[in-house]
Order: sequence, then C-alpha cells, then structure tokens
Amino acid sequence: MEFSIATLLAQFSEDKLVAGKILEKNLNCQDEIDKEKLQIALDALEKLGIIAKERGKYRRIYTEELVEAKLRCSSKGFCFAIQDEEEAEDIYVRESNLSNAWNGDRVLVKVTKEGTRKRSPEGEVRLILERANPSLLARVIQDNGDLIAIPLDDRLLFELQLVANGNNPAEAIDHLVHVNILRYPIGQHPPLAKITRILGSDAEAAADTDIVSCKHDLPQDFPDKLINLAQTLTKTITPEDIEHRRDLRTIFTLTIESESFPPDNWRENAFTLETTPTGDWEFGIHVVDLAHYLPSDSPLIQEAEKRGTSIYLGEKILPLFPQEVKNLYSLIPETEHLTVSIVITLDTSGQVKEYSIFPSIIKVDQHLTYQQIQSLLATEEEIAPEMLALKAKLCQLFEKIIPEVKASRSLRGSFEINLNQSQPPYKDEGRSGVIIVDSSLAVRAQLSEMIILAGKLFAEHLAALGLPGIFCHQSVPDWDELEDLLKLGVNLGLDMSLSTDEDILPEDCRHLTEVFAKSPSRKVLNHLLLQTLKPVKYSSKPGKHFGLAYSDEYTHFISPGQRYADFWNQRIIKALFSQGRDRRSSNAKKGVDLYSNSCHGQISWSVLPPFFQKELEEKLHHIIHHLNEREKIAQDAEKDLQGLKKAEKMKERTGQIFKGLITGVQSYGFFVEIEDLLVEGLVHVSSLKDDWYEYRSRHSCLIGRKNHTAYKLGEYVEVEVKSVDYYRQQIDLVTVSGGVTATKEDLEDE
Repeated sequence: MEFSIATLLAQFSEDKLVAGKILEKNLNCQDEIDKEKLQIALDALEKLGIIAKERGKYRRIYTEELVEAKLRCSSKGFCFAIQDEEEAEDIYVRESNLSNAWNGDRVLVKVTKEGTRKRSPEGEVRLILERANPSLLARVIQDNGDLIAIPLDDRLLFELQLVANGNNPAEAIDHLVHVNILRYPIGQHPPLAKITRILGSDAEAAADTDIVSCKHDLPQDFPDKLINLAQTLTKTITPEDIEHRRDLRTIFTLTIESESFPPDNWRENAFTLETTPTGDWEFGIHVVDLAHYLPSDSPLIQEAEKRGTSIYLGEKILPLFPQEVKNLYSLIPETEHLTVSIVITLDTSGQVKEYSIFPSIIKVDQHLTYQQIQSLLATEEEIAPEMLALKAKLCQLFEKIIPEVKASRSLRGSFEINLNQSQPPYKDEGRSGVIIVDSSLAVRAQLSEMIILAGKLFAEHLAALGLPGIFCHQSVPDWDELEDLLKLGVNLGLDMSLSTDEDILPEDCRHLTEVFAKSPSRKVLNHLLLQTLKPVKYSSKPGKHFGLAYSDEYTHFISPGQRYADFWNQRIIKALFSQGRDRRSSNAKKGVDLYSNSCHGQISWSVLPPFFQKELEEKLHHIIHHLNEREKIAQDAEKDLQGLKKAEKMKERTGQIFKGLITGVQSYGFFVEIEDLLVEGLVHVSSLKDDWYEYRSRHSCLIGRKNHTAYKLGEYVEVEVKSVDYYRQQIDLVTVSGGVTATKEDLEDE
C-alpha cells in the first residue's frame, strides 16, 4: 500500500462520514500491516484536528485557518507556500517554521500573521500532506567515516545519511548518485537514504535522460507482474463484441503519423472522410477502444492512473502502459480494430451540422506520414491510378474542409504560433495549449484543426448529458509575463497595441503573432510568446480555454494510450453506451438518441444510473488534482531535458561568438537570446569592465556612468560563451560588441 496524507484526505468530501472499511478499500489496503498503517494515520489526523471520528466513521474538518499549498523554497532558506487558487496570496514561511518540510512538498499551513499592502502574510507548516522528493540527485562525500549525500538541488537545505544496501558505497564517493529516501527527518534525526544508482563522476558524465528521470522521480520500468499481465492480454474480436457496434469496415480508413514517430509508440487513432448524398462532408475520428480491453479495476489501469501521462524525453519514452499493450492494440493496416468513433457532418462552409459518438469496428486500409501527404498534395506529376482516389480525399480534407474550419477558429480569436521545432507527440494542441505550426510540415497543424474541433464536440456532448468527464482549461496569461514581451516589441519598433488595458484576449495574441511575422526577430518573439502561456489544466467542470479561444467546454479524448484523462473520458462515454438511459422511465414510449447531439436540450433525467454517476463523480474528484500534478511533472521534465541539451550544445561552443537579442534587463545584468539556437544566456553586470553600469528600470536598460553606453531591451549584441553550468542550465556570456549611445531620455532620473 502506498498513499500520502493528501491521498487519504482526498477520500473525504463535503463533510461526509466515511467508514474505515471504505478507506481500506479505496486505498487498496491488502493485509493487516496496511490496515495498521492506515489506522496510525487516522489516529494522528484525529489528534491534529484534521478529521473527527463519529459513530465509528470519519469526517474531514475544514477550517479557514489552515491553507493547503505547495512549498517553493530558495537556496537562501526562505520559502513561500503557493496556494492553488491563482488569485490567492503566497504565504511566507521562515526556515524555523517549515517543520521539516522540503521544497515542493504539499502542506497545510496556518497563517500566523496577516499580510499588508507591501508584505506577504506569514505562516507555519502544520502538516505535510505529500512529499515531493521520494528520491533525488545528490553528490556523495565522506565525513568522519560516514557517507553523506548532498542534494544537487540547492533549494533542498539538508544532508542525508546513507545506509549500506548491498553495494560498495565507497565507489560512490565524489560521484553523482540517485538516492531513495528511506526516512524523512524526524525531530533532530536527519533523513536516511540509500543509493539506487551511480550516474557518473558528475552531471556531465551522466546521461541527460537519466538525470531528468532521477531528478523528477520518473518511473523507468514496469513491475514484472504488470509486464506478465500485459503478456496475457488478447485481441480476439467476437461476434458479441461487434453486435452493438456500427460496422465501418467497408469505409476507407487511414492512419497518419510523423516520419519521426517512434516505432514503439501508439498508433491509436484513424480517420475517414465521406461525402453525403446532399453534398455535405462526414469526417470521422476513430480511437482505439482501450476501455473495452482493460477494465477499470485492472492493475494496468491503476498503474496508468498513477503515472497520469506518458513523458517524452527525446527518443526515450516513459509510457503509460507496457510495450506489450501498445503492440497489441495499436491500429495496424490490414487488420480490424474495435474503436470509439466521432463522426462530424460539415457543410461546404465548414460549419458543423450534426455529430454522433458511438462504438464501432474499423479496418485500417493505409498508413501515411505527414510528409507523404504533403508530397502527394504538392505533386503535379502523374500518379498511380490507385492513388488518385486517395489524393482526391486528401485534397478535399486539407484544401477545402480544414481551411474553412480554421477560418471559424480565427473568427473567434484563436491563434497559432509559428516555430520550426520538434513537434509534440499529440495531434491536438497537447501541453502547450496552442497550435504550433512548423512551416515545413503544415499538414500536421492542419490536421490538428479537425482534432481540436472534435475535442470541442466531445466535451459538448459530455456536458449536455451531465456526464462526469474531464475537461481542459487554459487561463489567461499574466500581465507581468506579457509586459516584458510588449516592451521588447516596442523597442524593436513593432505595433504591440492590445485591444484593452484590462483582460488579455486571445485575439491580442493573434495580433502579436501577425506583427511578429513581419519582424526579423520573429523566431525569438514567437518563442517568448509561447513561454507566456499558462499550462493546460484538467477540471471536472467545463471552462475557458485561452489558446483555442473557447469560452466553454473543451477536452482531450484521442490519446487514451498516452494520457489517463483521455482514457477516463473514453471510459465515461463507454458507460453511456452500456448503461445510458435514453428516456426518463421505462414507461416512456419514445427515447432520445444518446449517441447524437440531437438529444441535447431534451434530457431532464440522470442519463447514468444515479449510484454509478455518484461513484464516478467521487472518483473524479479524487484524481483531478493528481492528474494536474503529473502533467506539471511531465512538462517540467520535458523542459528540463531541452535545457540540458541546450546547455550541452553551448558547452561545446565555449569561446565561440554569437549574435543575440537582449530580451531582458535587470540590475544584475541582461539576458541575451541567441536566435538561431533559441538559447538564452546572461551577461552579468560584473563582466562589463569598461564602466560602472546603472540600471534604469523605466527604460529597461543598463547605462555606463562615464561612457553613457546603454544595453537596452531589444538591441542586438555580439556575445562570447564564457562558461556553462550544465546541471543548472546556466549559460554565462560576455559582450564582444554592441551597446548603443544612451539618449537624453535614457539618462533622465527614474
């Protein structure tokens, strides 16, 4: 049994009494030892006043004085407790009030001093809900015969005592290691840890994927019992499986992936396009019916829920399911597959007339890459007769339908960002929350238009039927995040005007991308704009999505083998297929079509059996926060790998000179973005030896007292790579040439 206090407390909702037996079941207590551990935790929480026991059952006690938050610490020893609500104030926590909590831990904080206009409120940690560092990277030293692990993350202000674990620990001295925490600090007793892996003599000697995996405590492999279970799975399709499915095997069906698509990854969706007798188009997306083969109580699903999402570390994938599951259920040509389909009927102007979501069986006829599609669409040469019909379908889709759908998206204010970079593995907007266009592979972004439209309709169906689905939100960028970019654009002579001085609107970002497209610095500007966007988050309620300019429901559903949220949504729609009630009572003569949007607005009853609906809602309440945390970890890990690769690349270029754009100015120096590489480095003010430089915040520049040379936001400079800290991904630069003469306005006092 593995559970945190946060997981335990998540079992309580709305002050409801919960029996101990229910907690044992929900937390998967398998033996007496597990039950004893659970009882110890319950007794401790009761003494702390977090829960109360009544008539043998437990309920959660909610008080305003205790705030749930996540710790963010600095290397200097002070921390802030960051609350989940975006508008809530951060709470300052002194080192003496951390109660042995570490950076990243989820905690309950008691506010001990209210904040003022200029100072944050202060608080103390009363309870550690969830540890963020079950393992970490450290350097091993020897101290009076004892082996000590010193964390590489300088925000972790402690040392760990190492215990022998069958290896020769002396081999790890002065090496970078991965350690597992055996015991967190208790009172005056330091934490204990054991070495699980020696990574190298230092960070540069270790593999970058190993560093990232260990740093973020990412699962490297599946337990043998899960691999063995996966090997027993079958893909037999019986007549009973087909009985209640729509048979689409005679319709031409196509799978589409990138040339760089990893061979061991999922091929989990396929596409169809048909013309109706009335001249409309029927576009179908068919997703492997993973929920049919893997029941919700399968240990494979429990592991997938725990992982939350696949993580992509270059060529290395940390998947949601073992490889055996992928091999068995991927959509391979010339074979039949059970799927969940959404078929959208569009008129000739790209407007949705109707749609339906239903269980189906398909036969994949052909597989193409984006590159092959692009070549086929562009060719004017004579092609084989069997390819003519395919080209005609592709021309219909990519040259007629998709431009109309894109035009509708643009009308509501949505935007895309042009960046020729490695593309995410998802066909929708993925973790970025916005369509990223690679001009050399335009058809990929074009297909995303249809996937996103389908995600909107899928979410609309969940909401209209009151089903407990997972929805996607994206918040508005912070003003202070966007303000620096606006200043940079103004200094580059660009029109950076926004539609309002209040809320940032999606059409504002679209305007910026249009302006950036005309600038020689467009690559850097688009890169910086992407960084201002908030991460996509999951919610049990529909909400706004900034990047796609949706004011209501939107979700993901096409990747159940890569994202647990997609699997959950598939499971919910499957519950509709099997248990959905199409009429208020059995006495009603006529029902509605639950598979079609034609039923929207006609339902005034619980579509799913009430007890089952409630069970799903309670489960959903428990997993939303977990899935958001897993997405955040995945995003941080993937970003970390990119940072390490950039640092490695720049390490090799130490001493070389590059032209770069000043993208930020602070009192301690200025940041330079090397455009060709999209690598940012710092020119520290101490390296400017020719004068004493003063910071002018109003004009975003550093100005020399004597020579009046100014280093201003938006100016180009030539810089030399001085040094690179690989692990911290810090690149130090020195100026070779650049700087401009300060204007009279620049020299004015602040």
